[in-house]
Amino acid sequence: MKKIIASSLWLLLGLGSISASAALKEGDVAPDFQAQASLDGKSFNFSLKEALKKGPVVVYFYPSAYTGGCNVQAHTFAEKHEQFAAAGATIIGVSLDSIERLNEFSADPDYCAGKFPVASDAGGKIAKAYELNVREASPGRKDTRGKEIDHGFAERTTFIIKTDGKIGNTVGGIAPAENVERALESVQSLAAVKGLPKKP
Repeated sequence: MKKIIASSLWLLLGLGSISASAALKEGDVAPDFQAQASLDGKSFNFSLKEALKKGPVVVYFYPSAYTGGCNVQAHTFAEKHEQFAAAGATIIGVSLDSIERLNEFSADPDYCAGKFPVASDAGGKIAKAYELNVREASPGRKDTRGKEIDHGFAERTTFIIKTDGKIGNTVGGIAPAENVERALESVQSLAAVKGLPKKP
């Protein structure tokens, strides 16, 4: 029973059971990846290497679309999207959701709202490359819409990747909305160093 309760809270509150202590850290080279992603309900191929040519990239791993904490985090990223863009940063969410689920999530006006893309890491390969904890799927678990979740869960951790391909900051082990705030502070700090204006 305790395990069931803890597992439920892990999804509901959006707090990973294991902190991001094992994840890649500042100064580490960020593993390059390409993945099928969705923006406003439309699929496309995302390339980290290509995105870094435009500026820093915020790669945020989250357990699952349409779960409590992940809904909050996606909504917060969408609300603050313009501030990230003003700092020259690109946002990409990554989870083990199928691209079909992400097509819905990326266009949902309550969450991603078509503001930023989310990528499918169906087998957890990308998450593991970033040394994140990945949990296996639990039979019978449902999302906030009442639909069964048939995939595993990546540890909620955000990486700020600089244009040189190295990690500038790793944010994990905190609540979803705070995770977004910390990520925004990081990209704004990078922008300030480069002399770009910080949007209040």
